[in-house]
Amino acid sequence: MKLAAIDIGSNAIRFQITNITQYQGETYFKRLEYVRFPLRLGQDVFKQKAIGQVLEDKFLKLMHSFKLLIELYEVDDYYACATSAMREAKNGRAIAEKVKQLFDLKINIISGEEEAELINRVVMKQLKSGTFLHIDVGGGSTEFNLIKKGERKLSKSFKIGSVRSISKKSLKREFDTMANWLITNIANNYQNVTAVGTGGNINKLYELSNTKSKTRTLSLEKLEEVQALLKGLTTEEMIYRLHLNPDRADVILPASKIYKLAMQSVYANKIIVPDVGLKDGIMHMLYERNLGENQRMFK
Repeated sequence: MKLAAIDIGSNAIRFQITNITQYQGETYFKRLEYVRFPLRLGQDVFKQKAIGQVLEDKFLKLMHSFKLLIELYEVDDYYACATSAMREAKNGRAIAEKVKQLFDLKINIISGEEEAELINRVVMKQLKSGTFLHIDVGGGSTEFNLIKKGERKLSKSFKIGSVRSISKKSLKREFDTMANWLITNIANNYQNVTAVGTGGNINKLYELSNTKSKTRTLSLEKLEEVQALLKGLTTEEMIYRLHLNPDRADVILPASKIYKLAMQSVYANKIIVPDVGLKDGIMHMLYERNLGENQRMFK
């Protein structure tokens, strides 16, 4: 069975095709195709509340190419979803409808809560007993989920993200509101909280820390060291000295501040970085959606 996931974010768009097979009772997920295209929809939306014509034209070309790959790989099922930028854009739904009419490709514009739910499908599978704060920092929003003993207790979405942070002059009020929510609802009620981070920026922060950990765990101290390194570099230096992509170099520092604030607010001294994201949650959702048909295929 072949499944395709399209994650339309505020800073980049990700596309993946996965082949699912079974052998001796085990299920295997093998990636056949992966594309991360740096189309920053949030660049327009967080400034002018709409996606401009230049970005729209590129977006349509990208969706057309994804539809062609879906057809060429003979994909059995797909799910395309758009998050913060498209749901806030005045013309977001109109563009999604245009994609449907032109290429017969359906885009689901989802809420922050739905986004968090999809990511949690894969994150929760990796968490054992204990109390965890799942932090997902995107380009336009940050999603929080509190998980205790494998059960989700709280969830909240804030309009704070890496791209939005460089698009607005000040987010102090939003940062204060987020910190107050974390302190009031989590720090005051739960102890020994371990942070879990998803998103492209936390993965890159983990890599830059040179931490050697089988559990991919990054200490708050190490995170602060990487943050200090980034603060001392220009965007150009990050690109050439740290080999960051241009669309990563200007957002990684703002993202690090969100992770750090969240960790400090709930007294978490470490963050687990499982290297999964929205596309992985979409893939598991598709697999579960097709499970009945999948079982018949493998009989």
